[in-house]
Amino acid sequence: MELIHRPRRLRRHENIRRLVRETSLEPSQFVAPLFIKRGKGLKEPIDTMPGQYRLSADELSKEAGALVRVGVGAVNLFGYSESKDDGASASYDPEGVIPSAVRAVKKTHPELCVQTDIALDPYSIHGHDGLVIEGEVANDETVEVLCRMALAHAEAGVDWVAPSDMMDGRVGAIRDALDGAGFEHVGILAYSAKYASCFYGPFRGALDSAPRKGDKKSYQMDPANRREALKEIALDIEEGADVVMVKPALAYLDVIAAARAEFDVPIAAYNVSGEYGMIVAAADRGLIDRDAAILESLLAIRRAGADMILTYFAREAAGLLAR
Repeated sequence: MELIHRPRRLRRHENIRRLVRETSLEPSQFVAPLFIKRGKGLKEPIDTMPGQYRLSADELSKEAGALVRVGVGAVNLFGYSESKDDGASASYDPEGVIPSAVRAVKKTHPELCVQTDIALDPYSIHGHDGLVIEGEVANDETVEVLCRMALAHAEAGVDWVAPSDMMDGRVGAIRDALDGAGFEHVGILAYSAKYASCFYGPFRGALDSAPRKGDKKSYQMDPANRREALKEIALDIEEGADVVMVKPALAYLDVIAAARAEFDVPIAAYNVSGEYGMIVAAADRGLIDRDAAILESLLAIRRAGADMILTYFAREAAGLLAR
């Protein structure tokens, strides 16, 4: 055959493939989501998420050390609260589960980027991300509580707060609250395009945060919409978000790519619990190669345009990349 172009010349062996590789995958791009619970020496298996645990603050410090050693530079902390009420008052307790964990991990690993979830569902008796008033999730009243929660975390020493609630205007209000209290250095990782997805189920089991009544479709985004995601991201950037997020990741790669093309800010993507669970379950049944599936899925999220990935595979994937 007389061919001028033979693309296979660039695939002949691994060193050539590395030279022309378009997308890189590094442990420093991973953020490890971790579940925190009061106690000591606690490493409690999560039934809905095999291989994941609820950790006490001292066990968190051990896990943080293991992550640092493999090159993962950030954690995102979620609180498991056994104290729940209508006003989610435990969410802004300065001695609560997350502020205590932040202080503990910053004492042992000050170099680690510590991020904290800002939402009310783990702390409310109804399981919604905001306050429920007269049967509706109230936006403005919720934002006031979210600001108190962000301030409690900032006082504990957090690097970034990560509002995941999807209330309107919360990024600007949190930015104003932080700046007004002298926390201009605390960043905001905004869950800007968070979809009302079925892939969150295992996570809600991990935190006992499923809504007791109704669903979250009045504040989380319709999975059918992409233009709306770009609007939400633009609003959060305007309000002061340092990083914006698309969640989930794998089912919304087109949204990540659209955001990357539109905005010149760091973009995060959340490789959520259901996506984690599908790989774990399929690999356990021998249907796929677990290691290859982990790296291929994370590479796809990076290729779509994500600068950082929140993933439950963070430590495992870092180990695979080191081989």
